Amino acid sequence: MGLIVESEDNDVVLVPPTNFSMVDEGVYRSALPQPSNFGFLQTLNLRSIIYLCPEPYPEENLEFLRSQNIQLLQFGIEGKTEPFVPIPKDTIMAALRVLIDVRNHPVLIHCKSGKVYSKFSYCYFCCCYNSVIRLQKFCCHFSCFDGLNISFELIGA
Repeated sequence: MGLIVESEDNDVVLVPPTNFSMVDEGVYRSALPQPSNFGFLQTLNLRSIIYLCPEPYPEENLEFLRSQNIQLLQFGIEGKTEPFVPIPKDTIMAALRVLIDVRNHPVLIHCKSGKVYSKFSYCYFCCCYNSVIRLQKFCCHFSCFDGLNISFELIGA
């Protein structure tokens, strides 16, 4: 899969990382980006990358992040293959704090494969993120009524 962008010089093919997807506006997920994906990542104007693996980040990727002024936030979560092995709550909560802070957006969250290595932690992480965002939007929706004197008798409630 690739995206062809026309330019004056020639056509450029932008290749997203394996298992790339948009989770929410300004929040993306994928496998570990490869050098062939760097052009595509530039189009996202990322501010941050959340890396869920405990292994060191590849040097070539670090150089790309430095050149693009993207901050790397690593939360080393061991990949789990058994369903009832506890996920480190403190690590997940710290990563969630970073993820819901819009100053870090646009953000890419990834592990090595984007699906297998940290599948349980990743799913848990994304579910928690989506729950927090929905709660924020719900609270924001009702906060628009703050300071208004609404008579429930007038609206038939």
